[in-house]
Amino acid sequence: MIKRRLFSAGLLAVPFAKPAFAQNAPVQAWQPSGPIKMVVAYPAGGPTDVIARIVAADISGPLGQQVVVENVSGGAGAIGTRAVAKAKPDGQTITFGNNQTHGNNMFMLKEPGYDAVKDFAPLAGAGAFEHVFVVRNDLPVKNIQELIALAKAKPGELNYGSTGIGSGSHLSTELFMARTGIKMTQVPYRGAPPLVQDLVGGRIDISNSTLPSVLAQIKAGTIRAIAIGSAKRNPQLPDVPTLEEQGVTGANASSWAAFFAPAATPQPALDRLSGEIMKSLKKPEVIEKIDKLGFTVEPRDPAQFKPYQEQEIATWVKIAKDAGIEPGE
Repeated sequence: MIKRRLFSAGLLAVPFAKPAFAQNAPVQAWQPSGPIKMVVAYPAGGPTDVIARIVAADISGPLGQQVVVENVSGGAGAIGTRAVAKAKPDGQTITFGNNQTHGNNMFMLKEPGYDAVKDFAPLAGAGAFEHVFVVRNDLPVKNIQELIALAKAKPGELNYGSTGIGSGSHLSTELFMARTGIKMTQVPYRGAPPLVQDLVGGRIDISNSTLPSVLAQIKAGTIRAIAIGSAKRNPQLPDVPTLEEQGVTGANASSWAAFFAPAATPQPALDRLSGEIMKSLKKPEVIEKIDKLGFTVEPRDPAQFKPYQEQEIATWVKIAKDAGIEPGE
């Protein structure tokens, strides 16, 4: 009788025991349930958009779903970025932003409608855009010192194009004016394509643009490059001297770009998306395509990028303060 009870108790205990093989079962990687939307907060055709499309096409296969780029421009990049911040955090919506959307808007716009740090989880830093000073072909200047002389002779009469309030092209030009003691008038655009179109058409005089946004026009001879705003010359334009070579110091600036997801996105989705984007940014064929645009690829994983982003925000806050720029609407 006693033996039967013990035997019965043993049988009852079996279903509650954890199978030994379950402890070593592989964890299933997160899979998107449908097409992934990658928002670009600028018009189609600009450098941010082109890079986003290169990476989106490359990661679609590994993720098993199409990654679709959607352009939501306006508001200095705040409209599209705000939409992603408020999107369902399920891994199906991400964005490719930059130092304007995920940095400068925090102190350049009074109400951007999102927090660039708290509302987003970084997926991967992509690298940086160098800046280049370009002028309309019939502007009577051949170098940066001649531009400074012309601007001093006609204070406020020259106009410069930017890709919006708080963009790298805006703040870097304001810094340049502060360093050289000149005054030009800003003409803000919703993105690079309309700015470049007006520069080619002679409707604006100058722009301190990201190199990818104007490289094709420089090489085609429809606009002229007079200075590179970085520490050394760019191999895409080896004959264009730097600002420092032309006697202007303390005015160099570059603009970074990175991929983000809404902050509350589950960690498995963040890990998978980050992993695929990082792999893509390290592929020689992807790097080659992006390098041709004049963008410097420098992948940073989330752990590396977060402190970099915070430091960059602090740097651009100082640039804005040094240039005496006040927040806009």
